[in-house]
Amino acid sequence: MNKQCKKDSLVSASPVDNTKRATLKTIGKGTILGASIVKAPYVFAKNTHTLRVLGTHVTLQEPLRQRAMSDLGIKIQFEAKGSPSVLQRGLISPESFDIYEQWSNSIRPLWRNHSIQEIDIKRLTHWDEINSLCKTGKVSPKAKFGAGDAPYKIVNVQADGTLGAEQTGKISFLPYVHNVDSFGYNTNEIEQGIAYKTESWGWLLANKHRGKVGIINDPTIGLFDLALAADASGMMKFADIGNISVAELDSLFSILIDLKHQNHFGGFWNSVPDSIDFMRTRRVHIESMFSPAVSTLNGQNVPVTFAAPKEGYRGWHGVMCLSSRAAGRTKDIAYEYMNWWLSGWPGAFIARQGYYISNPERSANYLEQSEWDYWYNGKPASQSLKGPDGNISVRRGQVRSGGSYSDRFSNVAVWNTAMPTYDYTLQKWYEFISS
Repeated sequence: MNKQCKKDSLVSASPVDNTKRATLKTIGKGTILGASIVKAPYVFAKNTHTLRVLGTHVTLQEPLRQRAMSDLGIKIQFEAKGSPSVLQRGLISPESFDIYEQWSNSIRPLWRNHSIQEIDIKRLTHWDEINSLCKTGKVSPKAKFGAGDAPYKIVNVQADGTLGAEQTGKISFLPYVHNVDSFGYNTNEIEQGIAYKTESWGWLLANKHRGKVGIINDPTIGLFDLALAADASGMMKFADIGNISVAELDSLFSILIDLKHQNHFGGFWNSVPDSIDFMRTRRVHIESMFSPAVSTLNGQNVPVTFAAPKEGYRGWHGVMCLSSRAAGRTKDIAYEYMNWWLSGWPGAFIARQGYYISNPERSANYLEQSEWDYWYNGKPASQSLKGPDGNISVRRGQVRSGGSYSDRFSNVAVWNTAMPTYDYTLQKWYEFISS
């Protein structure tokens, strides 16, 4: 690692290693990357203003809050909740937060409810560095767009106030953290599968795992995990899995409620810490999972593999939104916080928990070559790697499930989506959970 990477404050980044740059030419094809790598502009007058950030445990972590406060000279208050609770708060109380952080499937409800306001890309310092995933929908020519609300379809605010793909200079969210999700399984209990070949969403509904299956309690995420599982297991097929009809929802939930009555599911988790507890205590052997949970469990010597399903991943994109009530100095520091997230160090921090940042070149300067090769290139770890908690989460020689950034985002089956049947989905989901 170069000297700048070791310093505690953000400074001018050194040139990216050639091996890193070669990767970035692929994942950033069609975008301007590195054109504005200059001295980080995060020196602001100290003040006592407090920025209120509402989001999930995935990004609202104490080391990030402390670093942001130090770099920006502002007070920051994090309020972390489970995904459904975050969306509910976002919809009914936009005055209670300044920044909203969650997943792209929350954008349509938030926008329709006027809970968030448009973001001006002219005020985003590193907008030109953001890669093509949110701008054109693909990180490589071979990539699938994926069903449902791929981020490029909903990031731009159109002239008529709707959301769409045409770039207008106004956006509904800042594209920042993103990843592909699937399920995790304990290899002490379930035989190790082969990425993209034998690992399958259908495992979640297999009889042999009855009673030991965990699902995220989220009607716009857990739904797709289970729909993908039902499709993969042959229980039913969907005309468009990104836009499931009312009739298809009725059939799907009939199957799921029957399975629940057979005690197929070992639990429904509401937050990342819950999912960690489920697996650590062996309440479940297989479950919906997010990458940070897998990283944490591996750091605790619980052998969990994050599957690369042959049917494709469920993709998600983190969204950072500006409350519709934000104005004046609050709005100014909200932009400072958004710009900070794309300044390099935060992207390197979340890379160590398995997540990607939308302008990876800047973060490459804050990662060891071994870390970059493992997390972005999909190469075997040349040394043991630590997660954000300081524990070793990757052993030397280990290869990341699903391979490189480009490989993973070339295999998205469906994106987290708030479908036109969203309201009906909520009704059916809570019937399922309470049945």
